[in-house]
Amino acid sequence: MTNENPKLATIKALLAKAEDPAASPEEAEAYFGRAADLMAKYGVDQAMLAEARPETDKITNRSFDIKGKYVPDRAALLFSITHALGAQNVYWTLTDSSTGKRYRKVRVYAHESTLDRVELLFSSLQLQALNGMAKARPMYGESVTAYRKSWMAGFASSVRRRLDEAEETAVQESARQGVGAELVLVKRETALQIFFKQAHPKLKVAPRRRLTGSGWRDGRAAGERADIGGRQLGRTRKALAV
Repeated sequence: MTNENPKLATIKALLAKAEDPAASPEEAEAYFGRAADLMAKYGVDQAMLAEARPETDKITNRSFDIKGKYVPDRAALLFSITHALGAQNVYWTLTDSSTGKRYRKVRVYAHESTLDRVELLFSSLQLQALNGMAKARPMYGESVTAYRKSWMAGFASSVRRRLDEAEETAVQESARQGVGAELVLVKRETALQIFFKQAHPKLKVAPRRRLTGSGWRDGRAAGERADIGGRQLGRTRKALAV
């Protein structure tokens, strides 16, 4: 990921402030909102630059190995981020040869500037999610694991909504300024879909997850407060598209 870009550096600094345990929920929400807005505007800027100079922002892919605890839930958070930013995903369930534990390898396809945004957001948001989930408490007698999984799902849902709104706002603002980014973004999306289908012509669609815990509402509320930065190799299975 390129750290030299001053806009990305500013976004990263805002996300770091949101991750700070000393920040109040209101402060974290404000930092996240500002970061999301800046990130969406950065995406539009990069798209317009690449329209004139395609070599500055090529379509490629980046892999994320998700290991440890709550692997499917953290992967679902990554999918929420990538979908909001217009990327394409494929994942494999693998077994770590050194530990024998299963993990997920997620490969994200997008333009390079979008992949930078995905990586920044995922790094920050999974930390915010895990910290928030650890502090949340289920009702008496409820499975902690079930509660936490549904909590993570609610968190990811809020993140997706907020990022969607930030992206849409950035496009609308560009239209008011006469930039005309919408057609450029559609063109980029079409090119990405063609690239992705050529790379993975035979994909299985991942089944929908079924969660039983009661933490969805609490997780969703935490996702509303999360700082997104705008306004408020072992054995492998078949690859799954998400």
